[in-house]
Order: sequence, then structure tokens, then C-alpha cells
Amino acid sequence: MDCARQHPRRWRTRVKGPLHPMDVRLLSHTPDPERAIAAAARLCYAPVGAAELLETMSDDAVRKVLKTIITSGHTSALEHASYTFAIDGVSRALTHQLVRHRLASYNQQSQRYVSYTDDPAFIVPPSVAENPEAREAFLDACGQAFLSYREQLELGVPAEDARYLLPNAMETKIVVTMNIRELLHFLELRCCKRAQWEIRDLALAMLELAEPTAPYIFMDAGASCRRGPCREGKMTCGDPYPKAPKRD
Repeated sequence: MDCARQHPRRWRTRVKGPLHPMDVRLLSHTPDPERAIAAAARLCYAPVGAAELLETMSDDAVRKVLKTIITSGHTSALEHASYTFAIDGVSRALTHQLVRHRLASYNQQSQRYVSYTDDPAFIVPPSVAENPEAREAFLDACGQAFLSYREQLELGVPAEDARYLLPNAMETKIVVTMNIRELLHFLELRCCKRAQWEIRDLALAMLELAEPTAPYIFMDAGASCRRGPCREGKMTCGDPYPKAPKRD
């Protein structure tokens, strides 16, 4: 359950941390994404149209085409399938990292148009949550920042200006759409054990949702160590994931 503690002005802080997982949902994706991608890729060498290929290609042919484009690195066809995720219960610290992945579309809950007048919720990092003294100081700082934010609103300051006081720990919501090529790139970087803990949890949740929809494409998705040597070089964590199965 959410933890709560009293703060000045009788408002309460809802805490979300390692025991309160974020809410990640796959809202939509391209129907039969593997077949759609294979038809687009096969079109380059076919005398018929993509619509006919979509209907007539056998499952074996679809897999053969997918293996060819993935193993050869000719992955532009992967951009013909996309995924849309709804992500709730994450921090602004996470979304600042997320939106750096530029080949994606985003819509985020606005602190300019949404005034936070109810109980605030903050994301507490595990290292803070495990230390009672640090947790107390963390919540006090967040609480004071939010109290100052509320006071600014009461003084007539617009929410778009009062929001400058809100901490990175503030909970937010965001919708993300990525094509598969970009999604695989995102997963490689952010599933890595060297990635920041919160965005790594997000990446792993997104992979878990996407993999059943296109199991052949996502069979070795994630950190680079699942497919071969770690690409982090001297910065490697030294604790690789188990190797993914080879493509047949």
C-alpha cells in the first residue's frame, strides 16, 4: 500500500518506490507486426504488391525474411511497425531521460496546465527507501517544495511558473510511441544493468509487453550482452544477462 506521513498544512505525501511498481500498458501496436515487416521488406524483390504479399507469404517465408534483414543489419523495414505505451507512476527524472530518445512520439501530463491541488505523489529511489534517515530527509525536502508550490498558487502565481519549484521526484504520466527499430535501440541501451534503475525497470516492462506480439523479432532484444560481447567496454558491469537463443 502507499505510505503516508503528515506534513505542514495537513497535506499528505503518497510515496511510490521499489515496492510500488510503475504502471506500464501496451495501448496498441501494428497488427501482426512480423508479417507486416516481412511484406514490406520482401516488396523490394517481388513482382507483386505488399498487400498480396501480406496475405500470401507463408509463416516460414515471413521468418526467413525477418532473419535476413535482422542478421544482415538491413533493419529499415522494422520501422513499418510501431508500439504505443501508456506509462504512469514514474518520476520526472525518468521522463527527462526517456525523451532523449528522439525517434519517438510523446505526450506527457503537463505541469503547466495541470495544477496539483490534491495529495502529491513522489517516486522514492530504492537507495533512499532502504535508509530510514535518508527517506525522512528526502520526503521532508519534497514536502517543503510542494508546500512552496501550493503557496505560490494561492498567491495567484500561474501553475506554469509555480511548477519551477516541483522536484524531479514528482510523479508523472506519459504516452510513448516507437517503431520497432527505435524500440530495439531503446531496449539495448536501457535494459543494460548500467542504466539508471527506474528507466531500466521501464525498459524491462516494455520488453515484457512487446515480446509476445512479435516473438521472433524480440527473441534477443535487450542489453547487448544477450547477443554477444558487452558494448560498454571498460564500463561493463561484469554481470551479463544470460545469452539469448540463436535465430534459426
